[in-house]
Amino acid sequence: MPARTSRSARTSAVVSHKGSVGSFGLNPRASTASRASSSIANLEIPAETPSNALRAQVATVFREAQRTTASHRKLAVTLRKIQETCCYEPTTTTAAKKSADFDFDEDDFNVEFVRCVLRVMPVKKSEGVGEKTIRFIGLFLRHSVDKDNEVMGEADHDASTMPETPSTRLTTHLMETILPLLTAKDKFVRYRSTQLISHIINSLDAIDDDLFQKLRSGLLKRIRDKEAMVRTQAVLGLGRLAGNQIEAEPNSEDSDDGSAAVGLLDKLLEVLQNDPSADVRRSLLVNLPILPTTLPFLLERARDQDAPTRRAVYSRLLPALGDFRHLSLSMREKLLRWGLRDRDENVRKAAGRLFRERWIEDCAGTPPPAEAGQPVEVSPPTIDALLELLERIDVVNSGVENGVALEAMRGFWEGRPDYREAITFDDNFWETLSAESVFVARSFNEFCRNESNGKYEALIEEKLPEVTKVAFYLERYIKVLVDAIKRADEMEAEDDEDEDGDTVEQEFIVEQLLHIALTLDYSDEVGRRKMFALLRQTLSIPELPDEVTKLTVNVLRDLCAPDAAGEREFCSIVLEAVADVHDTIVDDIPADDGDADESFHSAKSEVSSDSTPTKSGRNKSPELSEEEAARKAVREIMINMKCLHIVQCMLSNVAGNLQQNDHLVSMLNNLVVPAVRSHEAPVRERGLVCLGLCSLLDRSLAEENLTLFMHFFSKGHTALQITALHILTDILNVHGAQLLSSNPALLKVYIKALRSAAKAPEVQSAATVAVSKLLLGRVVSDHDVAAELLKTLVIAYFEPASSGNQSVRQALNYFLPVFCYSRAENQDLLRCVALDALHTLYNVREGLDDDDADVEDEMVSLSTIGACLIDWTDPRKCFSPLGVSVDAAKHVNSDVHLDFAKDIIERLEGNLSKEEKKIIAALLGKLYVSPVSSEEKTRDVYADVCDAVDTQLLADATSRNSLYKIHVSLGKIVNNLDAGQEAGAAAASQFRRSISRGTSLGPEDKTIVPMEDKTAVILTEADIKEEDEEEEGDSLADGTVIHRADEEDSLVDDLLSDDGEL
Repeated sequence: MPARTSRSARTSAVVSHKGSVGSFGLNPRASTASRASSSIANLEIPAETPSNALRAQVATVFREAQRTTASHRKLAVTLRKIQETCCYEPTTTTAAKKSADFDFDEDDFNVEFVRCVLRVMPVKKSEGVGEKTIRFIGLFLRHSVDKDNEVMGEADHDASTMPETPSTRLTTHLMETILPLLTAKDKFVRYRSTQLISHIINSLDAIDDDLFQKLRSGLLKRIRDKEAMVRTQAVLGLGRLAGNQIEAEPNSEDSDDGSAAVGLLDKLLEVLQNDPSADVRRSLLVNLPILPTTLPFLLERARDQDAPTRRAVYSRLLPALGDFRHLSLSMREKLLRWGLRDRDENVRKAAGRLFRERWIEDCAGTPPPAEAGQPVEVSPPTIDALLELLERIDVVNSGVENGVALEAMRGFWEGRPDYREAITFDDNFWETLSAESVFVARSFNEFCRNESNGKYEALIEEKLPEVTKVAFYLERYIKVLVDAIKRADEMEAEDDEDEDGDTVEQEFIVEQLLHIALTLDYSDEVGRRKMFALLRQTLSIPELPDEVTKLTVNVLRDLCAPDAAGEREFCSIVLEAVADVHDTIVDDIPADDGDADESFHSAKSEVSSDSTPTKSGRNKSPELSEEEAARKAVREIMINMKCLHIVQCMLSNVAGNLQQNDHLVSMLNNLVVPAVRSHEAPVRERGLVCLGLCSLLDRSLAEENLTLFMHFFSKGHTALQITALHILTDILNVHGAQLLSSNPALLKVYIKALRSAAKAPEVQSAATVAVSKLLLGRVVSDHDVAAELLKTLVIAYFEPASSGNQSVRQALNYFLPVFCYSRAENQDLLRCVALDALHTLYNVREGLDDDDADVEDEMVSLSTIGACLIDWTDPRKCFSPLGVSVDAAKHVNSDVHLDFAKDIIERLEGNLSKEEKKIIAALLGKLYVSPVSSEEKTRDVYADVCDAVDTQLLADATSRNSLYKIHVSLGKIVNNLDAGQEAGAAAASQFRRSISRGTSLGPEDKTIVPMEDKTAVILTEADIKEEDEEEEGDSLADGTVIHRADEEDSLVDDLLSDDGEL
């Protein structure tokens, strides 16, 4: 179709990159025909020209486009035909005749098109027509550019130039008209103009270079706009510009263009990290180009504070990334852990879906979808793909306790029934176990046993072997593990890393088999005996790793009966294994039999003996070189450590009384107590843990050793102090807090630990969690002790010394509201210590002021602290077991805040500084007082407040206003109480008058009517006259009572006009 000569007489065929295009001049006079909107005054629209046929057609298309998006494509074709009529010469006679009647050129079409576009700019964000119109504009421009390219045919596209067509001229004219609107005063004009520009940028494939720079500059200014909706649209366009700029010149030698692209990306990444709006961050997350430089910042959004943004990482970013194997191993594990353990359920679901639907398909070799958003073609289940997936997430490290692999596989088995049905565990599978395959079996076993209330237990019977077979497989892999450990010890001098890796994998295989053994049904006596004998023998192996030892002891406990006899049998078996371990190691020491006997005796030495193990036999042993003596000493430490670890695992599975179990008493005297007295620190610390576990089984033993545990806390290092705190807290939880009341030094231990923020923040964290559990579990019953602990926790929460200890802040951020809102007694306890804690924090803040420190960064303001204390003691937020409704919550008992007010007034009457008085007095205005509080307490506090007002207790205006506020509120309630008492007295008097008149009737004035089982008394006419007189009096009295009730209600309504807040 030959191009029609336009009235604008354009002669250029291409637009140079250096050429400038003048911007469209805007008439300062606003259009009077625009819609009546407050934002239209800020939008300058060109002066209206006389109406014509072209305007009617273009306006009709835009009007239809606002209704629904379903007709947009058809309307775009219609508008394109109008554009072709204006821009191109007709090719047929019929078209020529129509063109003669429709004599408009390209400039006329562009003016009318832009005129309609400008009408969209003031439309509010909530109006759907704005979104539809902008989508239509982008669709039309894309369609128009495609049609113009078809008309031009096979033109020679130079890399530095862009062919000029009616569509490119229209786009340039439109963009340069909209660009000035980016800086409009009205936020909706800025929003719509930014939205239109970003949408067009994302709709078109190419833009003129000069226009590109103008758009880039204009949008960059909008990323700092005060409106989040404007910034969101700006980053949508800039993300596309940044991606195209880098793709167009990946190896460009032009330093200016390269630096511009990098500078744009840096600015967008800074917005991604720091913009306060979640919508802006989420828009950048899904629109920024995925590059090696941007990928870490994009994946960082998996820890964003906004849940939908975190979800977008797993549902949009990572699927668009392609093969997950391009990520590093640590990043895969982090993303999986963050997603599956997210606090938001939708994020957890998205992460689980990514693992079982996308990552497994990457390992199966399924090609990615042709278009983004399309579902991935599901490949048939293959065990190789599943094993590779587990290998890619490093199941040896992520499959241990607290690892994420087990959670991932739980969701995998639940969401992939095809794999659940297709998986088989034949003999070949068990004979060639690897770390990945054994984890598949373990996760499948736990899923089938624990999920859906045994719905899948039939699969266990069908696919997993019986107990006897599992025991034989376990025996085989334990032997492989022991051999690998011995080879690793022999090659330790050669630093053979491959052998160490094989040992780790074999240990992991045995651990997973033991996890399976923990869940087996041992009703089969043959299998139970086989497993019992195997584990008894395994526990005597000195080289057995600690985790395998722990699991072995746990399985042995399940094999024994759950009663007291089974517990004694379990203890005897474990202690026999401890003796076997000791004998085996001692046999390896080159010494005569007497020396061996003495060495074993030292492990069971008397409590009063202060010698270390094996010292008594050194006189009989031959002279050893220094190196051999050192090796022997290390070996002996390993003996005791191994024995104590087995004992520790055993004690963790024992719940009976210590004194009733002879095996435990013998173990305590012969192994644990000597270990606690050992001069070797590792042995002594592990012995302390065992002694703590023994103390949980016997109260008298716990009381005897409290001083010892406190001594370890006072003199030990950080790790030992934490261990001592854990032991003491467990003892209090098991044996009751009476030990805390009877041992004042124990309270000092906790207070000292809570105040150790500067010296040992880890100790403060452990103490905070421990004390929180004691208070929340109501273990500490003594009021004074609980008050002291709670006061220390409140101070630790706000003081600047704990600002860097996030574990303390996080624990208290949960504990303090939950503790206070759970019981009214807890709120009253906090009320008792609130002012003392506030006074201490005031002194702390004053100390910061003296040092000229940045107080706001170090510590929150005291008014904020006071607001928190008021909020935590708010009786309306306290949990009610009766399920009080929202309306009833406005009239709850506020005795706790009345007591708070009394405490505040007493404190204000004391000797306080002017600044502290001002802080405390401000709390009076925030207290909640209710008309349903106890009358005596309400009147008492009101009297105190009146005295404070009369004596002018407070000097500054702000404090007096707070005092007047509670004075007025309490005054209304007291007046209502007085009015209620007067009304009640009047009603009682009237009732007595009615009774006296009724009883004054004589027998002749009454009519007796017999009934079935009753006798009715009917008054005569004389009585009716008397009643008429009474009704007159009653009406007056009743009217007075009703009036007073209404007055009472109105006062209460006035009092609670602000939702009950004062």
